[in-house]
Amino acid sequence: MGKKERYIVGLDIGSTKTCALVGEHDEETGAVKFVALGAAESRGWRKGQIVTLELAVSSIRNAIEQAESIVGIPLDTALIGVAGGHVRGVNSRGGITLGQRPRDIQKDDVRRAVEAARNVTLPEDREVLHVLPQEFFLDRQDNIRDAIGMVGQRLEANVHIVTASAMAAQNIITAVNRAGVVVSDTVLEPLAAAEACLTQDERDFGACLLDIGGGTTEMIVFGGGVVRHTGAVAIGGDHFTNDLAVGLRTPIPEAEKIKRDYAVVMPEMLAQDRPIEIASVGDRPPRTVFARMLAEIVEARAQELLTLVKDELRRAGLDTQIPAGLILTGGGARLRGFPELSEKTFNLPVRVASPRGISGMNEEMTQPEYATAVGLVLYGARTRRLANAKPAGWTGKLKALFAGAS
Repeated sequence: MGKKERYIVGLDIGSTKTCALVGEHDEETGAVKFVALGAAESRGWRKGQIVTLELAVSSIRNAIEQAESIVGIPLDTALIGVAGGHVRGVNSRGGITLGQRPRDIQKDDVRRAVEAARNVTLPEDREVLHVLPQEFFLDRQDNIRDAIGMVGQRLEANVHIVTASAMAAQNIITAVNRAGVVVSDTVLEPLAAAEACLTQDERDFGACLLDIGGGTTEMIVFGGGVVRHTGAVAIGGDHFTNDLAVGLRTPIPEAEKIKRDYAVVMPEMLAQDRPIEIASVGDRPPRTVFARMLAEIVEARAQELLTLVKDELRRAGLDTQIPAGLILTGGGARLRGFPELSEKTFNLPVRVASPRGISGMNEEMTQPEYATAVGLVLYGARTRRLANAKPAGWTGKLKALFAGAS
């Protein structure tokens, strides 16, 4: 295998930034080494969907070309992340009868049981991103993780099905294709982020990962080692910036800088109510505001975000099923005081996750905003390693998942 074939490109197209991360996968050891990163300002995007195609294409092309200038060869395939309010997750159950007499369960039986569970009626405008097996039921025995080789007559499967707007997903693929790149796989962004951020203990014990992006906050809940729920909340880091811009009557770029440099989610964390000089709108002279005012503005939005997350978990029946707590990632996770407020709100452990799993990454790459890009490369390496081939559609992904469980 040539060096180009060993490269895996993860393309994270966020509302704020587009990142193309290149990793080199060693098939013998399974290790992934950092090779290059290209990044560009995202344009033409809003809340996980393309609103101006040519601007989105330009951002993708800029990020890819930056990465290509480092690796020295064309990068013509990539895994892409999909997220936004159009993504939906649903749990489903289905099964098959194996015959009149009990017999050994074969891999194909497991595949057929999962296919039966997957067979739900979807609106015409929806497409399946992932079918994620949860557990199996064989006759009267439940909660089976791997049924292959067991004996029975009736095999059923619980699965989590992730769907996306067919139009939104196709627009992303079209934009990537127009930038000169073929999409090798589409991956739910919080599922990718989990590859880079969650420990196996957290997956087994029960945890919720929040990927706080610019336009939305994506969530994924694990329990018993498998995905139990996926969802999205229509609040992200940009909302904090906009609130500051409106509340302080200052331009958006200035509000973003103020948020990064001075904002604290919990006013009680302020050592002193220090004065801060900010730019005014138009030609008006700079003004002075105080740190407590900033804190009160962002605190209100942070509380709203956490309330929506809490409501989503309660509706899914999982609010008491995440003893390992919340894992925060994405650029919004860096907002000072947000982990402490989350801990206070949920009365659970909370940590900000740094992506890991790829050797040779510099300090910048271990920041939360790169979790999805790192996770996409790791996801690609895992499916390549387990399936021994590039996954083709949902059945390819399914085989890779089974190989990982065996």
